[in-house]
Amino acid sequence: MNTHLSIIAEIKSGNFKSLARTLTLVENDISPSCAILRHLDSGANVPVIGITGPPGAGKSTLVNAITNYFVASNKRIAILAIDPTSPFNFGSLLGDRIRMSAQFNNPNVFIRSLATRGALGGISTKTIEMVDVLRASNFDLILVETVGVGQSEVEIAGLADRTIVVLVPESGDEIQNIKSGLMEIADCFVVNKADREGADGFANTLKKIIHQSVKPIPIIKTVAAKNIGIEDLCKWIITPVELDQTRKEFLYAEKAWRIIQQGKMKNVDKKKLRNKISEALKTNDFNIYRFADEFGRED
Repeated sequence: MNTHLSIIAEIKSGNFKSLARTLTLVENDISPSCAILRHLDSGANVPVIGITGPPGAGKSTLVNAITNYFVASNKRIAILAIDPTSPFNFGSLLGDRIRMSAQFNNPNVFIRSLATRGALGGISTKTIEMVDVLRASNFDLILVETVGVGQSEVEIAGLADRTIVVLVPESGDEIQNIKSGLMEIADCFVVNKADREGADGFANTLKKIIHQSVKPIPIIKTVAAKNIGIEDLCKWIITPVELDQTRKEFLYAEKAWRIIQQGKMKNVDKKKLRNKISEALKTNDFNIYRFADEFGRED
């Protein structure tokens, strides 16, 4: 059997070690990652739930509570926690896995962190590829927790089947500024830390804004740290939803666009780019747009 087919067979069987190694191969473009990706079943029907929202909303605590709920009924859960990237070493900074350490020894839970590598909204092509590898395994649910960075959160819509936007009562001042982007992507709003002052007023304000939306969007109040409201949220998560053809086409078009974009940029050597910039900056007539045109022609 070809190496990549053997690896895929191990992933399908639920072998976590093989899965972890494969994700590392894919993340770093190491052979045979290309062959693995091209032999995955793109029609794998494992639900992917995106969880996004501003920093401090308690997304990791919420993911942990959701995981506990499903694991209690013997479900297998994969969590992809997307962290901000250091501009210097392209590493992962937040370490969500540390915050979910209670899940480490659970045989039904697989957790992986992924650096955003500078992608706005925390969604890079690597995220898409790694989610597709997770889909190929035998999980019942995949949770993708993304960095919350305002309008660029809309990028999660190109990846997840459904998206949960997590807010806190203090988000009230921001909601008017970000509501257009959030309305585009939210399939469910979670008002977390709902035991704080102003939670009911904030939820009511959110309901008024949602009333203007073209689709019904549930609002669920939770206190993830105390496991309050988690059952209602999890019942919504497992409610079957058939994606309409338009939505499905949108999702696949977004994914294809990113994969094509990544392919076009693959041969751009960033070290060479920096060296060329260093030389170009010494000239008196440096112009970033002319430089980009010329560098693009060289590559």
